[in-house]
Amino acid sequence: MNLELWQWVLAVGAAMFIGVSKTAIGGLGLVAVTVFANLLPAREASGFVLPMLIVADAVAVKSYRAHTQWSHLIKLFPWTAAGVIIGWIAMDRITDRQATWLIGGIVLMMVGLHLWRRYRGNDEEPMGARYAAFIGVMAGFTTLVANAAGPLMAIYLLAMRLPKMEWMGTAAVFFFLINVFKVPFMIELGLINWQSVTGNLVLLPAVLIGAALGRKLLKKINQRLFENLALWMSAVAGLKLLF
Repeated sequence: MNLELWQWVLAVGAAMFIGVSKTAIGGLGLVAVTVFANLLPAREASGFVLPMLIVADAVAVKSYRAHTQWSHLIKLFPWTAAGVIIGWIAMDRITDRQATWLIGGIVLMMVGLHLWRRYRGNDEEPMGARYAAFIGVMAGFTTLVANAAGPLMAIYLLAMRLPKMEWMGTAAVFFFLINVFKVPFMIELGLINWQSVTGNLVLLPAVLIGAALGRKLLKKINQRLFENLALWMSAVAGLKLLF
């Protein structure tokens, strides 16, 4: 990765955001993905970021695995795997701009649905199996195309009304397994290679520092603030993808 000094500074900051996003505030992950997409060509950035995401996912799993709600993951995994395969097939058939418009539109639609349910007073009732299927497929597609499944997963977990720690444990295991599942597809597409691996090794300490900071930060955030941060950062992420 041939970057100038100021670009390396941005890359280190984005790597720390990846760590914090996995152990505290999920919305920061898309900020990091956006930074790398501006430092590298969009397709290369998708593969470059993946190993860092997996390392941060592993830290989150170790930290929060005791709180994992497997019933939600069992509903999501088959659909998410299908979405990854659809994304792999579509990767050479759609442009980066088309992919980001699609993802941004879906995220904003999901935010709007959640706000509507909150306004109607029925957001306390979890959504059904069809919702899990839809979110699963879209999360798989978006995570392969742009590493941008975080906002969709946040909206799903909001709809499921999970407490903060159960949210973190469930999201940690979900993203760890799905990101590992993506690796062969990204290698086949040539988006993970020796150059990207060596760049990840340089940035690994920043990821770990960010993850440690996130663990401390999570303890200071109450449930309502946690939910509102997730919702509004998802909305900002959707707008950023569109515009």
